[in-house]
Amino acid sequence: MAAATAPPPPAIAATFSALLRRHAVRTCRLRPFYARCVASNARAEAAEPECRSGGRGGTRLEEAVPAGEGRSRIDAWISARLGGGGVSRARVQASIRAGLVAVNGRPVSKVSHMVKGGDLVSCTVSELQPLRAEAEDIPLDIAYEDDHVLVVNKPAHMVVHPAPGNANGTLVNAILHHCRISTFTCLARNSSGDECPDSSDDDIDVFDVDQFATEDVSSEVRDALVRPGIVHRLDKGTSGLLVVAKDEHSHAQLAEQFKLHTIRRVYISLTCGVPHPNSGRIEASIARDPNNRIRMVAIAGSGHRYARNAASRYKVREVFAGGGSALVEWRLETGRTHQIRAHAKYLGIPLLGDETYGGTKSMALSLLRPRTPSKYHSALSDLISKVDRPCLHAALLGFKHPHSGKILEFSCPPPDDFTEKPTSF
Repeated sequence: MAAATAPPPPAIAATFSALLRRHAVRTCRLRPFYARCVASNARAEAAEPECRSGGRGGTRLEEAVPAGEGRSRIDAWISARLGGGGVSRARVQASIRAGLVAVNGRPVSKVSHMVKGGDLVSCTVSELQPLRAEAEDIPLDIAYEDDHVLVVNKPAHMVVHPAPGNANGTLVNAILHHCRISTFTCLARNSSGDECPDSSDDDIDVFDVDQFATEDVSSEVRDALVRPGIVHRLDKGTSGLLVVAKDEHSHAQLAEQFKLHTIRRVYISLTCGVPHPNSGRIEASIARDPNNRIRMVAIAGSGHRYARNAASRYKVREVFAGGGSALVEWRLETGRTHQIRAHAKYLGIPLLGDETYGGTKSMALSLLRPRTPSKYHSALSDLISKVDRPCLHAALLGFKHPHSGKILEFSCPPPDDFTEKPTSF
């Protein structure tokens, strides 16, 4: 397996410890937690190959909504009936937009159309769309692979999928060079859309097409926004584990696990400041910030129209600079856009390097300099100036294999910016 060739980031956490002549955060210290499953998973048996259908294009459903059943979104209702057959919700939504779904004999075009008891629903599943992203010979750090799934360790600074401004050099481009994947096209959510979709943090998003508005998106942009096998994602700045589905059945099954929050996910981060208490559970709904469309905001209570319930558990694993920073472990109970980043800001401890959520260089220095001997201030300023991403790492990922049903769990130690001790201190 070839390791991803990203430039090594600064050794932030270890440097904090070295500056204060404390014990550095060493890889060996973290290994018992992060590596307990790696050896067995690396040798895990591949699931038995299954016969693959021709994409299930043309599959038909004609069924009445049971009398007395409450109102449901049509995409969710159809998906619940076809999902077990390996048809993803994204595929159902593509069928709706293609005019292949009707209610009581009338075609519907909106994936959010509501159906109720007594409605007659007919659907013809659309054909898979040809893939337009280009394969590129980019090394991948592969944690696990079989005929149905691929688990990769994404380096920081790598974008997951092509999009305007990032058409090449993405994880998707690398995956297409590495293997063949059954694919379909999803469209990016228009920035003017008001709905906050369920998604994963690390920016982990379940890619159902209903999360994206398409009316104002050009055909050129649509062609660029192709995400073969991507079930969830990590932000460009986030490193760590991500699972890719190689076939549509696997995509549908994994997407359902994300929807039900049965995927096990553990992250570690470096924060500006230390949370109080040192461990706990935060439950604060998340909505899009009305003043900044690229940012989410955590809200106490449930009064916001578009806020989604979000819950995270955190635990401090190491304190640096007398409380100026901390290594914090996060376990997600839900998966919302920027959940960890928004919850960290809500607690008053934004992630180090997260300029969007307040973890600025100036804030970090204001916390660290008063707690650091003056002779180290120059080195500290130099170190902080090199922080160029939110310090967040997806360290553990566990899920049920979509074909074999086996529980798989993978882990990877944090990158050098969390663990490597600088030789200059």
